[in-house]
Amino acid sequence: MKDELFLRGQKVPMTKEAVRSLALERLELPDAIHLIDVGAGTGSVALEAALRFPNLRVTAIERNPAALELIDENRQRLGCGRVEIIAGVAPLYVADKADAIFIGGSGGHLAELIDWSLMMLNPKGRLVLTFILLNNLNDALSHLQTCAISELDCVQLQLSTLTPLGSGHYFKPNNPTYLISCHKEASNV
Repeated sequence: MKDELFLRGQKVPMTKEAVRSLALERLELPDAIHLIDVGAGTGSVALEAALRFPNLRVTAIERNPAALELIDENRQRLGCGRVEIIAGVAPLYVADKADAIFIGGSGGHLAELIDWSLMMLNPKGRLVLTFILLNNLNDALSHLQTCAISELDCVQLQLSTLTPLGSGHYFKPNNPTYLISCHKEASNV
């Protein structure tokens, strides 16, 4: 989905189209039943997942009141009423385990969120995390090395967008984004 389809707000983060596309691919959602989106921001990951996979149950967790309003507005505009929005700071109680969890914001509780995510995932469930800060990437990789996971993968995405400038065009660079994906080990129940 194009980024322009989502309402945006000041200081409300959004996972951009190219990153979102790869994150959704890495979440392996075609056979999933439940996705949890932590730090949902504008809701772009949760809502696109719900639109792509009509049988998928989606839970979006967000703590920022402005972002919660945007998620709800985007949910209504896109007709995704079945996406559950939980206002709060993860880790928090969610009734059902998930087949996939996306972490787009950690709020400074990265190790706790990773541990909670692995507890909330079904065996062989997928965990995908994105960061723009290098120290968060390093912290996540260090912590994941101590966890019962498999198929750990990490990529850096550096995108530039064609942008008008005077009578010509140039490629305006976006911040690099780091994407980690892994599976919860089947034996870690």
